[in-house]
Amino acid sequence: MNHLPHLITDLGLILAAAALTTLLFKWLKQPIVLGYIIAGVVVGPHTVLFPTVTDSESVEVWAQIGVIFLLFSLGLEFSFKKLIKVGGSAAITACLEVGIMLLAGNLLGRALGWDSVNSLFLGGMLAISSTTIIIRTFDELNVKGKSFAGLVFGILVIQDLVAIVLLVLLPSFALKGPVSGLSMVFPILRLVFFLVLWFVSGIFFLPSLLRRAGKFMNDEMLLVTSLALCFIMVISATSVGFSPALGAFVMGSILAETRVVSKIEHLTKSIKELFGAVFFVSVGMLINPGILPLYWMPILIIALTVIIAQPLATIFGSLVSGQPLKTSIQVGMSLSQIGEFSFIIAALGLSLHAINDQVYPIIVAVSAITTFTTPYMVKASGTVYRLADRILPERFKAAISSYTANATSIQTTSDWREFIKMYLLQTAIYTTIIVALLVLMTQFIMPLWLDGQHPVASIAATVLVLLAISPFVWALAIRNLKQDVTIRLWQTTRYRVVLLMLHCLRIIIAFVVIGTLINYLLPYHIALATIGIMLVLIIGNYNRLQNFYNRIEDRFLHNFHDKEQQEEQAKGTHLAPWDAHISSFTITADFDGVGKTLVELKLREQYGVNIAMIKRGLYTINVPDRNERLYPGDDLFIIGTDEQMGAFEQYLDGHSTVNLNYKAPEREVALLQIEIVKGSELIGKTIKASGFRESTHGLIVGIERGEQRLLNPESSVVLEMNDVLWVVGNDKRVRLLARKGLISKLSN
Repeated sequence: MNHLPHLITDLGLILAAAALTTLLFKWLKQPIVLGYIIAGVVVGPHTVLFPTVTDSESVEVWAQIGVIFLLFSLGLEFSFKKLIKVGGSAAITACLEVGIMLLAGNLLGRALGWDSVNSLFLGGMLAISSTTIIIRTFDELNVKGKSFAGLVFGILVIQDLVAIVLLVLLPSFALKGPVSGLSMVFPILRLVFFLVLWFVSGIFFLPSLLRRAGKFMNDEMLLVTSLALCFIMVISATSVGFSPALGAFVMGSILAETRVVSKIEHLTKSIKELFGAVFFVSVGMLINPGILPLYWMPILIIALTVIIAQPLATIFGSLVSGQPLKTSIQVGMSLSQIGEFSFIIAALGLSLHAINDQVYPIIVAVSAITTFTTPYMVKASGTVYRLADRILPERFKAAISSYTANATSIQTTSDWREFIKMYLLQTAIYTTIIVALLVLMTQFIMPLWLDGQHPVASIAATVLVLLAISPFVWALAIRNLKQDVTIRLWQTTRYRVVLLMLHCLRIIIAFVVIGTLINYLLPYHIALATIGIMLVLIIGNYNRLQNFYNRIEDRFLHNFHDKEQQEEQAKGTHLAPWDAHISSFTITADFDGVGKTLVELKLREQYGVNIAMIKRGLYTINVPDRNERLYPGDDLFIIGTDEQMGAFEQYLDGHSTVNLNYKAPEREVALLQIEIVKGSELIGKTIKASGFRESTHGLIVGIERGEQRLLNPESSVVLEMNDVLWVVGNDKRVRLLARKGLISKLSN
């Protein structure tokens, strides 16, 4: 008789329990994450009424994989550009809220009799709100379109980044005990160094690699490649002393800047949800329901702290950032819970044996309580604002209004602020690249083929390293930063001395770094001579270094803006002047239109949209005819205006049977603009009689006739000379008609 390994039986038990509890929680309209945790309690070792997991160590490994996929997915949604675009209000609010809650959690832990490390971890768990719960709540309450929601999402972006920093810094406290603020400078600088190095090198290489390999990649290859990159970064982060979660997050953030990020998200979604479920179930397995009544007082106190202190801290931060009182209260009441990052921080503390065993079930219980209260807190924000407006003194409200008006009237950017931002950013990037190249060359490459003890070998090694870093030394020490901004600042007398000092500082940083290396490789007097020679070489080859560096920078910027460039190209497919565009919808098995023909569905008549293409597995149907039927799994490429798409999406949402996944238009079909030229055989014929559809495999979706514009013209419309037709069709077939002189192809 065959015997199944415990890993397989345990996985089956976990998934079965998760399926049943999540169905129940879905029916109760509660967060599925809580269902997973309850499933973990049910199959955990502390519950004897049901079968329990026997190989908990294997489950813990799977749970670690779940954390990796959760953070990888978070990185795909994060994007460093999103961080740059986060407004000052969100950044200020998030930093103040996190700082206050870290302090509050630390003090609360001490008041409960916990030691300093447990208290610090408690502060980290209470400082980060739950993105998953907030998005779900906003969807249910239909407030995602409200103005305050944008500020909430900006705060969540900053909180996610802070949580990643906490995952790096908290182990230092756990392993070393209480440390001074000065001793934390090195870990922070080390984190910044590797983040800059990974991001710059990743953006320089990965978008180009994925773009060139894209024509050879199918979905399977892209999935395997993206997961391989994720785990390579996980291994890299672990090898330099960081957590695997940080590596997964960083790689996700790098891939978020590529044009295939949407497809990677789609391909990895199921894997993330599977292993994420295992992680949350493992969270529940660590909970002993029997001890919760013993700790009801700490649970209640910590839950009240989250529900009261977190909104107050957020309101304070929002007011300081210049937001009005109503917006601040709405934002504060929304951020009144803890969630997935609290579990991850708690799991980290347990793995390091830094926190007591009872902290874990306490924090999970607090998360459950605050999850249930979140919708009511958001709903009550209007009532709380009206109460505050009635209670607060008029002088205080006037002061808030005046402060808000002054804050919003301050110019958001200035030449000086822009210069300082660029100065700090580029100094950090160039210094990181130089140091990384120095370490790479001196520690890994040169020892393979040079004997550093021989003078000639040392000089050759030094010259080799200097050649490698010279473009970046030139960029750090000599290259002008924002030349137009610098010129305007130089014209203001009070900035001239500061500009000279900052430029000298860049030169000093460059040569201190270089001098440290050369002094390590060569005697002191030879090191000074080498620095002098390098300075002469840089000045003598100024133009060459500038051109070489410009090529490197252009490559980086092209990759960095790769996704936006593709989006701009996609915008170019809009049907001016009607603002029509192509979107993709994936049909599910329970869609009530499955098996029906397009003429039966009457999508064009009801919603004004046209089906440009159906992708069915390996087969593509361009411009399907009216008798084509829809089947489960069909990808429909729909063309229509924003209003038409909105009506069509509302129809689909009403049925709740279609999964919306935007995809780039396939090469087989495109939006084309053509003009009927003089002498064309199409002149005077109706659209139907012209045979245009049959000859081009195209569908006429719009006609411009002088000042007249016809959208979705009937087949009986007669074509005239100089008509500009907007066609969804095969570009190659349209070009054939153009060669015959029947039409003139304008654009695509």
